[in-house]
Amino acid sequence: MSGLVIAGLFFGLLLFLIFARMPIGLAMLVCGLAGSYTIFGRWAPVFAQLKHHAFETFSSYSLSVVPLFLLMGAFAMKGGLSEALFRAAAAWLGHRRGGVAMAGVGASAGFGAICGSSLATAATMGRVALPELRKHGYSGALATGSLAAGGTLGILIPPSIILVIYAILTEQNIAKLFVAAMIPGLLAALGYMITVAITVRLNPDDAMRTPRLPLMARLKALGEIWPVVAIFVVMIGGMNMGVFTPTEGAAFGAAGTGLVAALRGKLGFAALIDCFRSTAASTGMIFFIILGAGSFNSFLAITRLPVFAADWVGGLAVAPVMVLVVILLIYLVFGCVMDSLSMILLTVPIFFPIIMTLDFGLTPEETALWFGILVLIVVEVGLITPPVGMNLFIINSMAPGVSMMQTYRGVIPFVASDIIRTGILIALPPLTLGLVWLLF
Repeated sequence: MSGLVIAGLFFGLLLFLIFARMPIGLAMLVCGLAGSYTIFGRWAPVFAQLKHHAFETFSSYSLSVVPLFLLMGAFAMKGGLSEALFRAAAAWLGHRRGGVAMAGVGASAGFGAICGSSLATAATMGRVALPELRKHGYSGALATGSLAAGGTLGILIPPSIILVIYAILTEQNIAKLFVAAMIPGLLAALGYMITVAITVRLNPDDAMRTPRLPLMARLKALGEIWPVVAIFVVMIGGMNMGVFTPTEGAAFGAAGTGLVAALRGKLGFAALIDCFRSTAASTGMIFFIILGAGSFNSFLAITRLPVFAADWVGGLAVAPVMVLVVILLIYLVFGCVMDSLSMILLTVPIFFPIIMTLDFGLTPEETALWFGILVLIVVEVGLITPPVGMNLFIINSMAPGVSMMQTYRGVIPFVASDIIRTGILIALPPLTLGLVWLLF
């Protein structure tokens, strides 16, 4: 059999194992090892390849940023920063119709600035904001839909673990990717707030106004979030100015967030151990998926599937933007059944060479940055796309009395907002690259 046929067979086997609910890291590892054995005919080169890949990957200095960002998010959750962010946002927006839901979105954006995980952002803001939304008479659909959508800002607002993995896979600058994500992230938060405003005007019974707080009370609530602003500005600003590397920036962010949590009296010994334990568990899961993806992608490289795919697409008489749209639609479909990290690890080694052969009127680095942000956005949409959007399950599990169908219905307008925003960013690459051009 040819390499392409073998690649097709094992790719099909991988999808079968995923649908059969095998852990995706294990499924990729099994298919990668078995596929490589099928080509080599013996195990010695397969295990040698696995040993080399494991050492090269897990000794990578760049990858050490992942547990540091996870630890920063854990400290932020323990330190009560999510509550402060929501109180500040609600103080300034709560008196508007739909304002408490908008506050949930705004707080999610703020929390995303110190937490690189969408699932952690959704879970944290769900715990903080969902009771307030229900207390103020918000419908189950709007309450759960807005918070599930807001949770996706955890991976779109820098720092983002998904962007770190993309940078490592494509050998791009992490700091530049973080800067490129800033405007799309702010557009996402603004788009979600506009979606809430439109929804409550079409369905006034979905929400009610809350009393406007005095100016001093609003200023006091705003003053409580200065640690989040300070940590974000110093961390991201330091990376962009070359004061420290992304890993050093993540270490500063983790240390700063931990210090704030300790000064607030929220980080005792038991809480500290809990943060370390949750970080270790999440890091182990992510690293195992990376190992499995590396094994499977090494197998695909042996079959030369990415090269053949890039050459085939390059020979088509199709506009580059149409190829890009098809790839993004594939991500959208995969997002309904796969988690975001697995999608990135599985597909970027195949799709990235294809994109880099196409002419979008940008330099290779600009194309790589632009494509990375577009992929991140579509992966984010997958987190709230029925039937298997992970954020939907997290938020719905925290909302007793709200059916899954209500949550599905509530999130549809936010998915539409994401699709519109993706179209705008495809049509206008300077929205993504403008800050990069300005700062670098």
